[in-house]
Amino acid sequence: MTGTEQPLAAPVNWQRFLAERTQSMKSSAIRELLKITQLPDVISFAGGIPAPELFPVREIEEACSYLLRHEAKTALQYSTTEGHPPLREFLAESMARYGIHHGPDNVLITTGSQQALDLIGKIFIDPGARVLTCRPTYLGAIQAWRAYQASFATVPLDDDGMQVELLEDLLRTNPARFVYVLPNFHNPAGVTLSEPRRRRLVEIARAHDLILVEDDPYGALRYEGEDLTPIAALAPERTIYLGTFSKTLTPGLRIGWIVAPTDIRQRLVQAKQGADLHTSTFDQMIANDIAQRGILKVHVRQLRQAYRERMLTMLDSLEEFWPEGSSWTHPQGGLFLWARAPEGVNALTMLKVALEHRVAYVPGVNFYPDEDGGHNAMRLNFSAAKPEMIVEGIHRLGMTIRDALAGGA
Repeated sequence: MTGTEQPLAAPVNWQRFLAERTQSMKSSAIRELLKITQLPDVISFAGGIPAPELFPVREIEEACSYLLRHEAKTALQYSTTEGHPPLREFLAESMARYGIHHGPDNVLITTGSQQALDLIGKIFIDPGARVLTCRPTYLGAIQAWRAYQASFATVPLDDDGMQVELLEDLLRTNPARFVYVLPNFHNPAGVTLSEPRRRRLVEIARAHDLILVEDDPYGALRYEGEDLTPIAALAPERTIYLGTFSKTLTPGLRIGWIVAPTDIRQRLVQAKQGADLHTSTFDQMIANDIAQRGILKVHVRQLRQAYRERMLTMLDSLEEFWPEGSSWTHPQGGLFLWARAPEGVNALTMLKVALEHRVAYVPGVNFYPDEDGGHNAMRLNFSAAKPEMIVEGIHRLGMTIRDALAGGA
């Protein structure tokens, strides 16, 4: 050994230093699956991703150029935790059109709506605290709140969304911190919470003094029917509303927002200060420039047209290629539908065969907090693939399901 060499040290047992809450953390099945589906010959229905060829690249490039020429000292600097004031004003005005009458001071910009879920977990969930949601529910919410050692109580959903009428029986034996609901084009199920059920949910929340967390990433992407009243408009005093530009502009900007009553907004601000100080100033100003110039409104109209075509293509292809005994939801908007193979097919074990056929989906079991359900189900995304690829991918999945039925998978 020379004088510059270091003696070999024993490896560190990192596990014994970890906080107890890390035991409940799990990797996102979707994030892990996306590593495989990035291969160019895989037709992926797995991600909840917008169509990249529809990104407003030229408009974003123009916004970047303008900001760097005229507002660089602001755009490249630290900012307030609450977010860029003109963007918050735009969001407050936009939401008022749907009946959500909170001012800019009630809007907190977040680094994507996933951070909003984490902040809610940080301020509301103690170990063992119960969260009410439907089954299935958004995988990202499960992952965020498991980190804070939440427990989950669930009610089923149907074509009209969460069966909220079942909540009262659940509440008699399962007191909860809040109810989490995705009312518009549910992820993963694609269904929409009906207007009567929205109003009944508010009645139950008021009777039991419950907080409501309304997650609305897809509300602007409606392809059929009329807009329904947001829960935050029905119960503004007890609803925390989450929104995002990830599905209507680009996910890479990572711009989401929380709208919350004044009494709780400051707690959310404090939680965010400990996480990242503030969301990227530059990204916020890009989003604001796109929104204020009216480009966002035009872009969303284009997305609705393109995604509606892709949704209808997927529905037609399912009808044509999947075997008898299969079923699926018929969304009015959003990015997903929920499909079930015939009984006896295990979507989780079948995924390996599907990937061999170069097609991917997310198995339904991942969307159940207790992993007790959805065994023959899968979430299918229709926004990311072009129509001709949707037809081919659904055809491949249909063959995979037939093979599974023949082999007893």
